[in-house]
Amino acid sequence: MSRPPFLSTPSCTVAVLAAIATLGACTTQGPEMHRTARISVAYIQKQGDQQYFRDEAAGARARASELGVDLDVVDVGTDAARTLDAVRSAAARGANGVVVAVPDPALGPQLVRIAYDARIELLASDDQICADLDDPSVCARQKLVPRVGFSGSRMGEAVGRRAAQEYRTTGWKAADTRIVAAARMDLSVCRERIDAAKLAFLRDGGQVRTLNVSTDNTPDGARSAVASTTAAEAGNPEHWVVWGCNDENVEGGIAALRAAGVAEADVIGVGLGGYLACRGWQHGERFAMRAALSISGREVGALAVQTMYDKVRSGRPFPAEAFAPTAMVDPETWRASGATCD
Repeated sequence: MSRPPFLSTPSCTVAVLAAIATLGACTTQGPEMHRTARISVAYIQKQGDQQYFRDEAAGARARASELGVDLDVVDVGTDAARTLDAVRSAAARGANGVVVAVPDPALGPQLVRIAYDARIELLASDDQICADLDDPSVCARQKLVPRVGFSGSRMGEAVGRRAAQEYRTTGWKAADTRIVAAARMDLSVCRERIDAAKLAFLRDGGQVRTLNVSTDNTPDGARSAVASTTAAEAGNPEHWVVWGCNDENVEGGIAALRAAGVAEADVIGVGLGGYLACRGWQHGERFAMRAALSISGREVGALAVQTMYDKVRSGRPFPAEAFAPTAMVDPETWRASGATCD
């Protein structure tokens, strides 16, 4: 096999950390792979107990079944060490490729090294990772690991626009309103969503004081963090707008405000995911979650498996990013949109 361009240095360490298209170029898979050989893929997931990731696993399994791919889905929770071990184990078992939804983007350089050394394909799912830096938000574009998921900026913009639309219809005054932006702020994908939502709201709704709340992206974590932050807020705001990195943050934020005695009518929640928002809507309930951007974990899981299959089976290059579709839904439109609610 000829040496790919990015391996022009004599140092293997430098070569690995300089890689990104490295992984596909360095494996033995591709067009020459025997057409009848079964492909083995490991899907390493964080937070597999969350609905979105359960859906993602289901979509991955369904597509793997259609394609005849041997798929192993591994839930590593939020454990970085388990993530690295799971990728090493997949390589030791002879997997052709690994799809990873990382619990911590700082794992990127280590994951790239493991995949390179094992000569297997690596594809990021959901969260961005970088070949040579802990923080993908400052990574050179050519060193970002190919990713399947959603566009954070587009999602955040859609949430901010809808929140501004809801806000404008209320007649609330900016002086009496606060925005809660809840997310795991050390994740670049979350910061991207939150920042885009702020800009879109500012453009469409005007200037409103925003409280950035750092959470663990779970409902309980968000509820606790939002409760602490809002309790300390001066000015006794009457009205609240809540958005976040996912539905879990918005649900937790709404719960914190409810527990503090804020009426549902004084809260505008715009979710990101739709998989939790719809649970109240499907029973005809009207509550503070006014709308949500519906995303399909099933589609991301299926797309990731298909993308890996195409690379391993036929050598088709990974796209730098592949995005699944999204749609803004509310209590009146979510059923018609085709969104499912498990």
